[in-house]
Amino acid sequence: MRVMGIDPGLRACGWGVIDVDGGRQRFVACGTVRPGGTALSDRLLDLHRGLAALVEAHRPDAGAIEQTFVNRDGQGTLKLGQARGVALLALAQAGLAVGEYANNAVKKAVVGVGRADKRQIGHMIRLQLPGADPDSDDAADALAIALTHAFHLAAGSKLADALGAGR
Repeated sequence: MRVMGIDPGLRACGWGVIDVDGGRQRFVACGTVRPGGTALSDRLLDLHRGLAALVEAHRPDAGAIEQTFVNRDGQGTLKLGQARGVALLALAQAGLAVGEYANNAVKKAVVGVGRADKRQIGHMIRLQLPGADPDSDDAADALAIALTHAFHLAAGSKLADALGAGR
């Protein structure tokens, strides 16, 4: 199974793709979409085009995205929510099921601590996915989101197997 993780943003939107085979994960690709333009509508259009092209190029079987957290800057939160909506749209247009994860859940799944910093996430990504060298913290976060989804898929599969064995 191929999983694409997305860390949404209007200035820098991280993306990462991994292949999952049972309990093994393998790095495929990652990067950062950096929308141009000054108008919000232009940036959202650039973001959608970039993500849609990446989905087409990598053909993931599933998607995962970080949930938006509300901060003190209401305007910033709303704009981030719009970028997240565009990312969800790009995944949904490809017919993908999408997992959504809170920031601290991603950190806990990948680093083991819900308050890990960017440096720790990047370090664990490089350890868990040999060959991965993200070009930004956003790309590292996107790979962490993809890994979190892979862990949840594996746990769900084990649960289904256990429930099926009990019949």
